[in-house]
Amino acid sequence: MCANNPEQVAAAAALGPDAVAVEPPELIGTGTPVSQADPDIVEDAVAAAERVDPTVDVYCGAGISTGEDLAAARDLGATGVLLASGVAKADDPRAALEDLVEPLA
Repeated sequence: MCANNPEQVAAAAALGPDAVAVEPPELIGTGTPVSQADPDIVEDAVAAAERVDPTVDVYCGAGISTGEDLAAARDLGATGVLLASGVAKADDPRAALEDLVEPLA
């Protein structure tokens, strides 16, 4: 389930999903990660979900394309990321995925 902002994350969390992704639509496919463009939205989304249902994971979406983006999302409290254009549009999708998971090694 995806949501645009912390208020939508809270509303989605109330439905009892396993996870909700915060993904501002204006950043989708831009290559600008939400963790850089608006880190507060990620932290606020995590807090909003926690208040409603602490078992709901919050993922960070929009612009995630590097391992640094993944690490930044984790540092802001997200438990996962959504991936699409950053990998699908990469010249070498395998290398893009390897770069993404490198901070986890």
